[in-house]
Amino acid sequence: MSDFLEILTHGRRFKAAVKELSIEDLKELAVKLDKVISERDAQAEEEAAVNAERNAKIDDIRKQMEAVGLSIDDLGSNEIKAVPKKRAPRPAKYTIAVNGEAITWTGQGRMPTVFKNELDKGRTMEDFLI
Repeated sequence: MSDFLEILTHGRRFKAAVKELSIEDLKELAVKLDKVISERDAQAEEEAAVNAERNAKIDDIRKQMEAVGLSIDDLGSNEIKAVPKKRAPRPAKYTIAVNGEAITWTGQGRMPTVFKNELDKGRTMEDFLI
């Protein structure tokens, strides 16, 4: 699609792309393009009208709130939800020393390769308990 847009927006490339079209085809293309443009204009006007109506309602509500003595801060003060806290990381349950480095595992999630290799050699998980 980007190639199409490059051709369409670049004057010389567009001219080269449509040079094989007849005058009637070019006029038909122009009519279709005008239709797309008018539809987009109508859509933009409709969105602007909706936004204007929405902004007018917001202004009315603000004026009503000022008349009563309320502010925007008063609206949500009773319903503030606490942000859920992250849980603390789980403590390690297993450990193994590889080349002088201690590798730990909580026992949840994917088993580290070093533990799996040791299990394949015949050891048990109880051998690695902390």
